[in-house]
Amino acid sequence: MGEPVRAGYLAGRKHAPESLGRVLVLGLGKSGKACVEYLRPLLGRRVEALAVAAGAETPEGRAWAEAQACEGLRVAFDHEAIEGDYDLCIASPGISERSDFYRSAAAHSAEVVSEVEFAWRESAADAAWVAITGTNGKTTTTALTAHLLQQAGFAAQAVGNIGDACIEAVAAGRTSAYVAEVSSYQLASTRRFAPQVAVMLNITPDHLSWHGSHEAYVQAKEKVLANLAGVPGAVAVLDATNDTVRALVRQLRSQPDAERGFAYVPLGTAAGIGGDMRAACGSANAAFLDGEAPGGGMLRVALDGRDHALASADELPLKGAHNVGNALAAAAAALALGASTEAVRAGLLGFAPLEHRIEPAGRVGAVECYNDSKATNVDAVLVALRAFAPRKPVVLLGGRDKGTDLAPLVAACQEDAAGVVLFGEARPRFAEAFAGAAVPVAEALALAEALDAGLALAQPEGIVLLSPACASFDEFSCFEERGRAFKALVADRAAGR
Repeated sequence: MGEPVRAGYLAGRKHAPESLGRVLVLGLGKSGKACVEYLRPLLGRRVEALAVAAGAETPEGRAWAEAQACEGLRVAFDHEAIEGDYDLCIASPGISERSDFYRSAAAHSAEVVSEVEFAWRESAADAAWVAITGTNGKTTTTALTAHLLQQAGFAAQAVGNIGDACIEAVAAGRTSAYVAEVSSYQLASTRRFAPQVAVMLNITPDHLSWHGSHEAYVQAKEKVLANLAGVPGAVAVLDATNDTVRALVRQLRSQPDAERGFAYVPLGTAAGIGGDMRAACGSANAAFLDGEAPGGGMLRVALDGRDHALASADELPLKGAHNVGNALAAAAAALALGASTEAVRAGLLGFAPLEHRIEPAGRVGAVECYNDSKATNVDAVLVALRAFAPRKPVVLLGGRDKGTDLAPLVAACQEDAAGVVLFGEARPRFAEAFAGAAVPVAEALALAEALDAGLALAQPEGIVLLSPACASFDEFSCFEERGRAFKALVADRAAGR
C-alpha cells in the first residue's frame, strides 16, 4: 500500500518528497491546471519555484495565467524555449514524448512524470488505487467500478480521464479508493505508479501518431502492470478475448507465482467472453459469462478460490455484448479490493448507461437515434454495430481522421449497417474507402446535414447511430460537445425544426 517512509519523504504518503524543489508543469490542459492549483500553495514550503510551459497562447489561457500570478510562478506561452533546470516536470497527456516540446522539457528536468503518477505519489499511503486502461470501454468500466465500490461502502471516486483530475481528488482528501481511467498517454510517463488493481481491457491500434507505432502504444499500456509486484495482494484483470492482451496472459502464466508477484484474472478466453480460463488452461482465477445459466447467461468471477455468481446478462441495464465484458472487469476489480458478492450484484443491477456511449438520444418519427460520440476509433464502431444485432442502424461516420485502417470498418458496415453517412474532414478518405461498398452511402459536410441524410436513409422503425470513428476536433472541441450537439439536433428534428 505504498513504500516504507524514507528520510526526506513525507510520512503517510505513497512517495512524496518533503521538498519537490523546482517544478515545471508542461501543458495547460485540465491536468496541467489542476497541478498548478495543487502546487501553487506549496511555494515557499515544498516548492522552490514553479514554471508552466503552457504551449500555444489563447485568451482563456492568458486570463488564467494572469489570475494565478504570484511570486515564484512563471507562465510561458507559444512553446517558448524551456529555460532553467527543474527537479520535476509534470507532463500533460496531450504532449507526445516524441515531440520537441516534451524532449526540451525532459532535457531540462531531472525527472518527467504524468499527472497520474504525481497524484499517486502525493496520495495517502493507505489509499487504494484501481487503474483501468485499454483501447475501448475504459470510461464505462471506470464509472461502473467506482459505482460498485461505493455500493460496497468505499469512499470511491472515478478520476483521471473521467471526473476530476487525479490530483484534484487527492487534494480534496475525501477519497480512499481512486478508480482512475488511464490512457496510454498518461501511462507512458509513469515511473513508480503502483495500483492495487490494474485492469487492461482490449488493445487495438489507436493513437499511432502520438506513440509512433502500435508496439510503442502496447508498451505504454503494459506499464500499468510494471510495479504491481511491489504491492501486497495486487491483482491484474486482463481481457483474454483480445489477442494482444491474451499474449500477455500467456506470458504471466509462464511465470512462477513468486516471480510474477501478483495474481491475475483473465476475462474470457480466445473463444470469447463465455470461455472459462480455468478450464481452458488451468488458470487459478477467471471471469466469464456462464452461458449454461438461465437468463442470457450468468456473470461469474472466480477469485481466490471463491466462485461469485453475480447477475444474468439480461438483467444488466448496460446492453450489448461488449458491456458484459466491461461489467465482468469492473466486478472482478471490486471483488479484488474486498467488495462483497451482494454489493457487486446490487451495483451491477443499479448502474445507468453513460452519456455518449450508445446512449438513447430520442426519436424522430419512428426512427430511433443513438449518441455514441465517444466512439472515436474503428474498433469502437464495430462494437456499437454489433450491439444492435440483428437490427441494422444507419451509422454516421466522420470528424477529424485518425488515419487508421478503414478496411475492417467497411466490411462491418456492409454486414451490420443499413446505410452509412460520411461527414466532416474525414469524408474524402472515408468516401474513397467506401467506394463500391455493398451498403448505401451518403455524404454531408457537417453533423447537422449528416443527421438529415441518416434520417433519409433510415427505414421506418429504423435506427440512426452517431458512432463516428473519428476525433471531434474539426467541428467541435471534444466528443462531449459533439454528442450533445447531436442530441439537440435530434430534438429539433423531432419537433419539426
